[in-house]
Amino acid sequence: MRLPPMNRIAKDAVSAWKITAAIYVGILWLAAIALFFLAFLYDISNWYGAMAIVISALCTYVFVFLLPNVRWRRWRYEVFEQEIYIQHGILVVSRTLVPMIRVQHVDTQQGPILKKYRLASVQISTAATTHEIPALLEEDASELRDRISALARVDDDDV
Repeated sequence: MRLPPMNRIAKDAVSAWKITAAIYVGILWLAAIALFFLAFLYDISNWYGAMAIVISALCTYVFVFLLPNVRWRRWRYEVFEQEIYIQHGILVVSRTLVPMIRVQHVDTQQGPILKKYRLASVQISTAATTHEIPALLEEDASELRDRISALARVDDDDV
């Protein structure tokens, strides 16, 4: 069996993922609080509201505090001359090999949260799928994009 890839994504990815998760969980909290107040106003059992708040608290712990750290530990990648090796996953670890000859184009993406931490993601597109290496430092993402593009172009010339 092949060894895991060597390169990790940026450690600031954890902070960016926590902020993203907090935004989604914040929406869940608003719904839970609304349910709690609706139950109180319409004299419905408070158990519904209480359960919604407990579920929101549990989701906050799991998605904001636990999973970003585990996700960062599992994310790895490595670029070889003939292929890109990507490993990710929490419960089910996925190991993907993307042949350079199949790469059609490579993009970098940066939303407002990644921009705050000076991070960018690299998207690798083939005819059938798109693969992403998330949350690299901006400079590393640009260099990786250029390197993959150059390697893919060399492979195209050889065919």
